[in-house]
Amino acid sequence: MPRQRRPSSSGLIFHVVNRGAKRSVLFETAAEYDDFERLLQLATLRFEVALFAYCLMPNHWHFVLSPSLSGALSKCMHWLTTTHARRWQLRRGAEGLGAVYQGRFRAIPIQGDRHFLWVCRYVERNALRANLVSAAESWRWSSLWHRNEGDPAWFAEWPITRGSNWLEVVNTPQTERELEDFRGAVIRGQPFGSDDWKDCLTRAGVAPRASRRPGRPRRQDVLKK
Repeated sequence: MPRQRRPSSSGLIFHVVNRGAKRSVLFETAAEYDDFERLLQLATLRFEVALFAYCLMPNHWHFVLSPSLSGALSKCMHWLTTTHARRWQLRRGAEGLGAVYQGRFRAIPIQGDRHFLWVCRYVERNALRANLVSAAESWRWSSLWHRNEGDPAWFAEWPITRGSNWLEVVNTPQTERELEDFRGAVIRGQPFGSDDWKDCLTRAGVAPRASRRPGRPRRQDVLKK
């Protein structure tokens, strides 16, 4: 019996996250952050993956990106994490002493409208939310810092306009209710977008059918800025 063809993920936008094994530290020095940024740039160029936003944190990272080819996302993330893990182990003399990452990355599709802006805001204010900086744009290892410093050359053009007040938007806290809604989607592996858009992905076989939770926040609560 012939193998069933997998639905294509090319052209979709994804939020991608991964953590160090047992929440161990992935980046200890500025040099380690810088080295990972170079690997990230190389990986996205090598596998033709558009990078819209990212934030590197001491024990995890977040990306917002879009593969141009089906299968490119998995190949890109596999190359990036295995290359980084080898370098991490070599620096610490820890070859063969266990995994660097907690497992395979998590990725969910993101609708390229206000939901996209919400997720980029979530990603770029990560360090501020963790109280590592007093302003989101001060965190050196993020797309927000690079754009604010006039260094956006290796980032893809966004599918929707940020607006001239983007720094103000990113520095404005998101509510616990909308954070819970998004984090729940990440944990369940479900798309983040409108119900109609999610239904389209489900019918196309790209995403699992979502289970309706009682008391789910209304759309305007999830997306308000």
